[in-house]
Amino acid sequence: MSSTTEVRAGEDFARLTDPFRRELLAHCYRMLGSIHEAEDLVQETYLLAWRAYGDFEGQSSLRTWLYKIATRACLKALERGTRRPLPSGLAGPSADPNVDPPQPETLWLQPFPDTLLAPDPADTVESRHTTRLAFAAALQHLPPRQRAVLLLRDVLAWQAAEVAQLLNTTTASVNSSLQRARAQLAAADPVEDKVMEPADPDRRALVDNYAKAFEDADIPTLMRLLTDDAVFEMPPIPTWFAGRDNVGAFLATRLRTPNAMRMVPTSANGQPAFAVYMRQDDGEHHAHAILVLTLAGSRISRITMFHDPHLFPTFGMPNRAQTPKPQTKNPATVETNQSASSNQGKCPPPAKVTS
Repeated sequence: MSSTTEVRAGEDFARLTDPFRRELLAHCYRMLGSIHEAEDLVQETYLLAWRAYGDFEGQSSLRTWLYKIATRACLKALERGTRRPLPSGLAGPSADPNVDPPQPETLWLQPFPDTLLAPDPADTVESRHTTRLAFAAALQHLPPRQRAVLLLRDVLAWQAAEVAQLLNTTTASVNSSLQRARAQLAAADPVEDKVMEPADPDRRALVDNYAKAFEDADIPTLMRLLTDDAVFEMPPIPTWFAGRDNVGAFLATRLRTPNAMRMVPTSANGQPAFAVYMRQDDGEHHAHAILVLTLAGSRISRITMFHDPHLFPTFGMPNRAQTPKPQTKNPATVETNQSASSNQGKCPPPAKVTS
């Protein structure tokens, strides 16, 4: 192949395959539970696809072909048998506000930035639903092949025969795996939280009130915003809390000074989220955690605070919060105010009488 032909082939490959990059990223995230690993696997998928592009005969759609490559790459990456849990998936809750030390050696579930979802509105709604945090955490309870079967059948709506061909197994085996996966998923994630639109006014007010109370270290207001059975967890710290009183008791030991935290709105896993910055000794607010909220009606049912500053670039967030610029006064306003001040105590000019 000449260099010119190779360049043209590369341009065609990029033009035809780039539209699927974001949905493949979401698929790899569902499989792996890590946005960083998902990004690496998508890169690997495109490299493998480019190398095999000359042999692509069009027996399936290009999209299906790419999903096959990505799924095989994810299954290979999962051969070591690890899963990425949340603290609530490992042990019971604590009633002691003192927490255990972080466990960075554990591979924890990571949040997924909504800005990386497919740009098409219809695809975005579905992607937000199938990447929500509870669903992503529940998927981690499934063995890798069951996870793949469930995602290919229930999320991507593949036929059982297509999945069987990809996994080198029988249709009966695929159907059996799907039944087991659905049952285990229902046990791990029995309550499906409602994915609400970002513009929903009640949702927006609830989220804004939470952010303000968090920044103000206003524990009573925070507790009023929580459901009775609210959960608070914060990987890589394994300790977690269940119940509004226990969550409030823990937060009271951490949020003591107003304005020590700064909350910058974002969204993750189809849910409201914040980039949380903590004030350090230099007086500036540094990257601290990505906080994801799960809403239940007019209250907050779960707070998941990912203590991992390395997530901030993925969310397009800086490592330090920008300091608000002081408001500058309009020179004309200053002059008017000074003039008014200098005239204080003086009698006003006589009013004109008009006939």
